[in-house]
Formats: sequence, C-alpha cells, structure tokens
Amino acid sequence: MKLCRYGKNGFEKAGMIDAEGRVRDLSKIIEGIGPKEISPRGLKMLAKVKPESLPLVNGGPRLGVPYVGIGKFVAIGLNYSDHAKEAGMPIPPEPVVFSKATTCISGPNDDVIQPRNSTKLDWEVELGVVIGTQAKYVDEANALEHVAGYCIVNDVSERAFQLATSQWDKGKGADTFGPIGPWLVTTDEIADPQVLDMWLDVNGKRMQSGNTRTMIFTVATIVSHVSQFMTLLPGDIITTGTPPGVGMGMKPAPVFLKAGDVMTLGIRGLGEQRQKVVPYSG
Repeated sequence: MKLCRYGKNGFEKAGMIDAEGRVRDLSKIIEGIGPKEISPRGLKMLAKVKPESLPLVNGGPRLGVPYVGIGKFVAIGLNYSDHAKEAGMPIPPEPVVFSKATTCISGPNDDVIQPRNSTKLDWEVELGVVIGTQAKYVDEANALEHVAGYCIVNDVSERAFQLATSQWDKGKGADTFGPIGPWLVTTDEIADPQVLDMWLDVNGKRMQSGNTRTMIFTVATIVSHVSQFMTLLPGDIITTGTPPGVGMGMKPAPVFLKAGDVMTLGIRGLGEQRQKVVPYSG
C-alpha cells in the first residue's frame, strides 16, 4: 500500500497510489494521514480499500509529505561502508545518531532553499523508516514490528555549517533540508529493506548509486539501538544514512550544489523525488 498527501502546501488531502502510479483521492474515507492512520489498526483498515475504487486525481497534483505528526526526525550518519571509505572515516562501532529539525521537512518535489552564507550544499539519498507503534527498549529481533513503512529522504546538508563543530545538527536542519516522500510504502510491499537499489542524479548526471545491503547497521539494528536511548513514537522517522557519491567526497575536488541545480533521486519500490535548488530570498 502506498499512501500520500496531495495538494497545495498546507492544504493537502489524503491519497493512495494505484497500480499505475496514479494518485487516488482517499479524503472521503479518512480526513488525513497521521500517527493514527499508520498504526497497525489504521493500516489494517486502509488495506481493505482498493485504490481503483477511489476517484482519480487528475492534473499531476503537488505531493506533500506523505503523512503528518512527525515528532522526531532522527538521522544516522556514516552508515554505509562504502560511504565511510569515501569520507575517509573509520567504520563506527555503533550507529552515529543525530537529529534533523522538524522545520526542515518539505515535500518530495518542493524547492530546496540554499541558506544565507551557504558555500558547500550537498545531497544524500537515504532510506527513511517510519515508526508505527511505540518502541522503547525493543530488541533487534522484534524491531521491525514497530515499523509502519518506508519512504525516500534527501538528507540535504550544508557541509561548512555541519563540520564547523563536532555536532552536525546546524548543517542538517535548515528549512527544506528534509524532503520526504513521494509516498509512504507500507512494510507488506517491502519484504526486505536491506536489498533496495538507490540513486541520485544532479542535473541528469548520476552521482550516487548504491544499495541498502551495504549498510553497516541494518534497519532492525538501528530501530533497536535508537529505542534504547529515546522512546520512538508513531509518526517518528529515522533516516538511515547514504551510499557513496556525495558532493563532499568527489575526486579530485568536491562538488557542491548551486542555485538552479536539480536533484532527482529514487529508491526501488519507493518512488522518486525531484528538487530544484533556489537561493534564499527572505
């Protein structure tokens, strides 16, 4: 099942994606998509809905973040062995956990705003894990039972901000630095989150190409680990790290985004995103 929200920013309606990738209007059945709807009970109810029975939404509507109610935006750094090698960093002994500000969240195809004084704007295609039931001190064997589904995240990063101190948050949390979507894909459609191809292009040139199999810490390990230190609530999202090919790691010299650049990115089974970089104009 693929759930989405579509419409003008701030006025999105609930939607469902049919077998042909088209948006169907779900708003007559549910008012919105949030923690209640992505709970096991809510998903069980929605699973009875056949997308083809819903009205077709014409005109290629804007897609918003696929659900609301994201209380925590947790991120994992250096979680791909080939990316750690690219960055010249040692393999971490445990997941590197940091947070992205919830104010950075944006729709999957909305513009990415380059902040004031930004000189090293970078991209990161990542697998997002959406929590469906409360997770506290869960063990790895049962961790995936707490997952409602998966989606694409672009962990947009300003490297000059990020690496100015030992804490990464200020380089990861600027407005529009967290595109999520295009839809939430429930776990019944993703049998194994550790075999997913992923890619990212900048201006049509392939920059990242990887697979979740090279994760150092699996999705189950990450959910279990994070739940030892904070209670994960329905709607929380964890973005799980990026494969090689980020701009900071380019040889012989880094390559960074500039206004006018276009990122397109995707993960097998989870759809695609597209963002244009625009300068801050406030």
